[in-house]
This record gives sequence, C-alpha cells and structure tokens, in this order.
Amino acid sequence: MNKSIEIKKLANRIKSLRIKKGYSSYETFAFENGIHRAQYGRYETGTDMQYTSLLRIAKAFDMTLEEFFAEGFD
Repeated sequence: MNKSIEIKKLANRIKSLRIKKGYSSYETFAFENGIHRAQYGRYETGTDMQYTSLLRIAKAFDMTLEEFFAEGFD
C-alpha cells in the first residue's frame, strides 16, 4: 500500500463531500463545524491526520466511518 496515494484519496474524499454538502469554501465548512480552519485546509490538500480528527470530520458530514469510506478508496 502506497501511503501517499491513500492520503490523497482521503483528501479527495473530504473535499468532494464538502462540495456535495454545498460549501464552496473549506474555511466556512471548518468554521461552522468547529474544526480548525487551517488544519482542515491541510487535510484537503493531503496532510496525514489523526484518527480523532477523522472522526470529527466524519461527524461533520453526518456519516459513520463505514459511510465515509464507502466511496473513493477502491
């Protein structure tokens, strides 16, 4: 498994879910969901994250981890 490819898939999934939820700005999404804006922006560009951060992001999308990982990780 190539870690950098998997992290990029994660970044793409987060960004696509944000856009699907109607947010054009990652900053607005992060602010409205209590996530540090600069850190969230780094996640969308491919910075590795802690498990607790992933849980917070999935919760912001009203998703379980199973739902979150159901697409984009083939």
